[in-house]
Amino acid sequence: MLDPAQMAALAAVHRRGSFDLAAADLHVTPSAISQRIKALEDQAGTLLIRRGSPCVATPAGLRMIRHHDEVVLLEQALAADLPRLSPAPATLRIAVNADSLATWVIPALAEVEGFLFDLVIDDQDVSQDWLKRGEVQGAITAHPRPPQGCDGVPLGALRYRATASPAYLARWMPDGVTATALTRAPALTFSDKDRLQDQWVQRLAGGGRRLAYPTHRLASSQGFVDACLSGLGWGMNPEPLVAGHLASGRLVDLSPEAPLDVALYWQFARLTAPATAALTRALRRHAAQVLVSL
Repeated sequence: MLDPAQMAALAAVHRRGSFDLAAADLHVTPSAISQRIKALEDQAGTLLIRRGSPCVATPAGLRMIRHHDEVVLLEQALAADLPRLSPAPATLRIAVNADSLATWVIPALAEVEGFLFDLVIDDQDVSQDWLKRGEVQGAITAHPRPPQGCDGVPLGALRYRATASPAYLARWMPDGVTATALTRAPALTFSDKDRLQDQWVQRLAGGGRRLAYPTHRLASSQGFVDACLSGLGWGMNPEPLVAGHLASGRLVDLSPEAPLDVALYWQFARLTAPATAALTRALRRHAAQVLVSL
């Protein structure tokens, strides 16, 4: 039998990246964490944690962490039928893209009781990778097909608007949104994984042309809006975040007739689906209020 305390230590070291931080999370000493990891590695007969900065789980360690998470969630589901068990809130780790978090996910999470949420923030184009590795129990992703061992439901499409301030347009695009202007006007990019601006530019260019353009890097959904308002650059902003600014004229839509819609799906581990069913219902309900129908 696997020791729950040792399994919890393994998951904490991997997710926090160090023995000290794992110890703080579990309210024990770093020495106790070290002893638990060593005992688990002796039992498994293999290395489970690669020591370093940060410490990360080996493939065998990730498999054991996935098992640990599944057991915790299954026990949570059992407690729903047997209330006298009164378990502590279970930590539920899910992958969410930043723009969904900034527009509609938080109210959904607030409706669901019995969990402490551990959110992995990553681009919708790669968030499914966390689910494939078993590091999360669910993910909001742009990939329509769930990984093996998972199920999924469509949520809708998050609509993006290419926006900039009137002053920015007067400076950088006085003759309109042309290909020449875009090669000179600074844009905003969330991270190297963010392809939204590139998709919009290439679609605008048409004919298979590929335009290079200068860009700031700013990993913040609200920071994107503020940067556009201040005239720092143009960027693809979720419509729910900028609708008021567009209506007031503080921001201008660079292509009102051509928004960019990004389809989103909620995918989750099949084994623990009963334990996360309430979250699935909440996500679908709040997504329907904000996202565009697919």
